[in-house]
Amino acid sequence: MKLTRLAVTLLATLCLLLAACGNPTAENKPSPISLNVFAAASLTEAFTEISTSYQQEHPNIHITYNFNGSQILVQQMQNGANADLFASADQRNMQKASSAGLVNKPEVFARNKLVVILPAANPSNIQTLKDLARAKTKIVVAAQAVPVGKYTLQVLDKLGKSPDYGTGYVEAVKKNIVSEEENVKAVVQKVQLGEADAGFVYSTDVTANVAQKLHTIDIPDNFNVIAEYPIAVTKTTQHSAEAQSFLDYILSDKGQSVLTKYRFLAPK
Repeated sequence: MKLTRLAVTLLATLCLLLAACGNPTAENKPSPISLNVFAAASLTEAFTEISTSYQQEHPNIHITYNFNGSQILVQQMQNGANADLFASADQRNMQKASSAGLVNKPEVFARNKLVVILPAANPSNIQTLKDLARAKTKIVVAAQAVPVGKYTLQVLDKLGKSPDYGTGYVEAVKKNIVSEEENVKAVVQKVQLGEADAGFVYSTDVTANVAQKLHTIDIPDNFNVIAEYPIAVTKTTQHSAEAQSFLDYILSDKGQSVLTKYRFLAPK
């Protein structure tokens, strides 16, 4: 009887000790961290795939995206929105964020260029860039404050200085613009739905999901614009080390291979 009571007492004591020690595996497991990444709308597909592979290697990191026009993202951050990383489709909006004291030193991680898209049915039978100047052609572009909208105007300016096109061509094309959108994805959507005859977007916006619904007209390199995409960790982040780790991953061979897959150009 005394032996049995002793065994019971020892067992109870052991259980209490184990309970006090807790689960060492659970205690050593890193706490989950959520990163808010503000990124230009044209990065939607590529960044979504990059975060999927990154989170597989870093299961304690959860990445939440806010995709929109770069100018809108800067405005949101200026108004106090919580962001850990900011990826812009142009240097101008990154400079705005930097001048406002919102970000640390940015790095260029990708480049892009423009293309003209047409709905698959192509009801206006547009075959060349010159056809965009035909009367009653409906063209949709991004607003001038949006990076791709600014680049579109730069392309038209280059075309206007060419004897093959001229200022009359540019004036005719601008007269045909029926809508100015807040981000590039809205331009793609209107064209693929047939709400416009043509639109200016990034070449990377002709993704696998929409390629069958669109035709494209390439813009020759001498008229095109190469867009630089900078990225930076924000100064307000509470997870600077984790944000920098994800930025480094984007710049790594793994991240760059995904960007190349989606037709982004490598940074210089």
